[in-house]
Amino acid sequence: MKTILKTLLVSLALGASALLAQAQPALKVAVVDMASLYDKHYKTEEQNAKLQVDEQRAQEDLQRLNAEGNVIVAAYQELTEQINNPVLSNEAKAKLEADAQAKLEEIQTKQNEVQTFRQNVQRTLQTRIGNFRDLLLEELGKIATDIAKQKGATLLIDKSAPAGFGISNFIYVDPAYEITDDVMAVVNKGRPAKPPAAPAATKPAAPAPAGTDAPAVSFPGASKK
Repeated sequence: MKTILKTLLVSLALGASALLAQAQPALKVAVVDMASLYDKHYKTEEQNAKLQVDEQRAQEDLQRLNAEGNVIVAAYQELTEQINNPVLSNEAKAKLEADAQAKLEEIQTKQNEVQTFRQNVQRTLQTRIGNFRDLLLEELGKIATDIAKQKGATLLIDKSAPAGFGISNFIYVDPAYEITDDVMAVVNKGRPAKPPAAPAATKPAAPAPAGTDAPAVSFPGASKK
């Protein structure tokens, strides 16, 4: 009886293994470089161009704020020089000191305005970059998955994903498994035509005058952070 039961259990186990093997398709791996797809995508190029324009505008606004701050600083310095005039009456000196204190507070307000503006710009740009990256990677992932399935792959691996040590998870991958070029070919089908390049200027551009960068605003009487 025990022998019959043992034989039956072995038969059941073998049968279950056979069914499981039939249910699982043969392993076929496809490899894709998502970082390369992201960097070379025409939408990434377009997004980077837009960000550069917005960064330039933000830099111009920051230079304007710095220039306004420098005007206030100059006014404050002029008041402090007048306060040191020995011929001033006590009443006139007190008036100048009050005006200088008001200018100092105005400088500190401008300092906060500049700092807040810089932080808001940085936060906005980072949010835009993050949202764009997430949406584009999701789009690329769907395209890569479709192509992997068309090639009969049962496993798709991103070889650009960093491991714990900051290097690729894969030391060697057979190029036959790579489908990055196939995905890029599908991605580039939707690439808009580029406008014709403008003719090159015959006269070289004049060098920018020295000192065009906006000077940083200094804050006399206030501790630096």
